[in-house]
Amino acid sequence: MTLLPPTQLRKVTELPAFPKPSVHLTHLINRFQPSPETVVLFLAILIGGGTGMGVVTFHYLIQLIQKLMLENFMGQIGVWGAWTLACVPTLGGLIVGLMRWRSQDFGPGLSSLIAVSQGREVKRQLRPVTKMIAAAVSLGSGASLGPEGPSVEIGTNFGVLLSDVLQVSQERQRLLLGAGAAAGLAAGFNAPIAGVFFALEVVMGATSFATSAVSVVLLAAVVAALIAQIGLGSQPAFALPAYQVRSLLELPLYLGLGLGASLVSLTYTELIRLGKAGFAGRVPGFKLLSQIPQPIQPIIGGAIVGVVALQYPQILGIGYGTVQAMLQDQEFSLNLLLVLMLLKLLMTAVSSGSGFVGGLFAPAMFLGASFGSAYAKFLALVVPSIGEYMAAPPAYAMVGMAAVLAGSVRAPLTAILMLFELTRDYRIVLPLMAAVGLSVWLVERIKPTFNSNSNLQQIGLSELKDEQVEIVQHILVADAMHSSPKKLPATLGVLEAAMEMIRDRTRSALVVDAAEQLVGILSLEDINRTLSLWENYQNSPTEIQANFSSQALVDICSTDILYAWQDELLSEALDRMALRGLHQLPVVARDNPDCILGLLEKEQIALTCNLAATRKALQHYLPVLPTTDIVIGH
Repeated sequence: MTLLPPTQLRKVTELPAFPKPSVHLTHLINRFQPSPETVVLFLAILIGGGTGMGVVTFHYLIQLIQKLMLENFMGQIGVWGAWTLACVPTLGGLIVGLMRWRSQDFGPGLSSLIAVSQGREVKRQLRPVTKMIAAAVSLGSGASLGPEGPSVEIGTNFGVLLSDVLQVSQERQRLLLGAGAAAGLAAGFNAPIAGVFFALEVVMGATSFATSAVSVVLLAAVVAALIAQIGLGSQPAFALPAYQVRSLLELPLYLGLGLGASLVSLTYTELIRLGKAGFAGRVPGFKLLSQIPQPIQPIIGGAIVGVVALQYPQILGIGYGTVQAMLQDQEFSLNLLLVLMLLKLLMTAVSSGSGFVGGLFAPAMFLGASFGSAYAKFLALVVPSIGEYMAAPPAYAMVGMAAVLAGSVRAPLTAILMLFELTRDYRIVLPLMAAVGLSVWLVERIKPTFNSNSNLQQIGLSELKDEQVEIVQHILVADAMHSSPKKLPATLGVLEAAMEMIRDRTRSALVVDAAEQLVGILSLEDINRTLSLWENYQNSPTEIQANFSSQALVDICSTDILYAWQDELLSEALDRMALRGLHQLPVVARDNPDCILGLLEKEQIALTCNLAATRKALQHYLPVLPTTDIVIGH
């Protein structure tokens, strides 16, 4: 007899809509049984080749839309007056709105795909072709966005589709996702090294720098960049001028540039968030926008961008032409640079929030170039005598591009390597590192990416959703601790303690004295470290070996102890553990620290939190549950 009503049972058993994977490729691989190295090479070439061809197609599609919109369409209506330029992004918004009305959803973005690979979200149906066309229409008609995001998503979609076809594990799926992201960025910017570090730094995380992961990501990026060079040419995204070094005393000026870039980055990301929230009606004063149907919103966004473009056409589209002009030191007044930076900030927020499809890399680089150039001009204006000791504005524009991009994406290595690849000048590395490092550091200080929830990820809770993390914040230490932890006398020998811990299959124990008062904490790592040290003295004199073999637990255990209390929140104890890199904390009474109540271990915390989250999820399907709290059996 089932416990669930039929409708709720279907909710559990039905899988999300997703293309059913083909098994032919899997059968082919199983039949020939290639070596792991061959499979890695094959997957890298497949992902790189598919992504490279997809990115080339995407760029040609953007050029086609631009020709149809700005040449053919404007050629027909341009005779009515200059105001008709506003019709181009409005028409683009109309087309994107119709596509949203027809498709409802363009498929998951990069963050959602990463969440799927981590198990934090269910798979949604991919719509790579629809999304690519929508992005091409958005960028070709003048939306203030960039092509890099869609290029990366072309690669990640290809990686997800391939992982689904091969029915790989979640770990391998994340690897293929990272390879696709690297291939997409490498093909879009003609910067394969930056693409590799983007995948390792942003998509896969800093802990994924394993040899196998780097191999597949490297090969995918190289193949994609090679195909992009064949299809789009070998020239980089920007033709940057030679970097000038006037004086080593310029370095403090670049630190000031990094400081300002951090503020621009924070403003940029916050306006993007407010733009999306505003069109969703979640910002006071803009609730009326939520009543407008979603397919109509891109038309409004396009009209706003079009009206602004009548006076400042530089903000239209990707903006690489304007960035190129700044880098070639064409005449831009300080006032014009500041106005363009402000308008680019606002129009990118409007374009992204209203429903246009595109990336945020290109606007960030536009903002960085305009800010860097304005920064150099401002210094020369305020302190004229400093002009002979500092480089020309294009040098600061180049460094500003990397600093704003790094602060916006929180990917310093990617930004540094991307500008280094584009300039191919080693002399720019030092100011790049100074400005980018300070920019990212300040952004993290002002608005940290990680909070105490990152400690939950370190103990295996990366699969928790936001609402489940809230549950974790209400669990007490008493619910997760071992109430009867292993205790060992402080005078016990190391070998005897090792045998006891092996017999009891325990990772840690409390070391107590004759009065049962806590002396320290012993872990298997302490014992293994001691035994390894003994091995180094096997050939030493007998008296030295005797000294080691007579060691007791009090000599090797950790005596510098932090405590936890059973009535405090588990998240607070976990923060203390993360601060010192501890795996366990003794739980004692608040009024008597010598009274041992239990032992808190990371593994037990992870199990307790996962069980609590599962219990909360079950309430959607089994409303009547026992009211007792979930506690782990000790």
